[in-house]
Amino acid sequence: MSVVSPTKLYDLLSDRVGKEAAENLTIFIEQKINPELENKTQIFAIREDISNLKSQIEQSKADIIKWMFIFWIGQVVATFGFILLFLKK
Repeated sequence: MSVVSPTKLYDLLSDRVGKEAAENLTIFIEQKINPELENKTQIFAIREDISNLKSQIEQSKADIIKWMFIFWIGQVVATFGFILLFLKK
């Protein structure tokens, strides 16, 4: 499928329907296509943002789990230290 630029479309249509009709038709087509293209671009950007957000959440969850293990290991060590301290007295 080949891409036709507005100027090429104008050239093709001007020979068949006249210059004024070709100009009006190309302007009309551009006005219809531009909002759709902008909408699809915004949807793509939103999907990309959601994808980035998901990866950030996954990374945060991994960091939280890592720090939870470090915290609990520290708590176990501190508890055993207090138990040993009280047993020695």
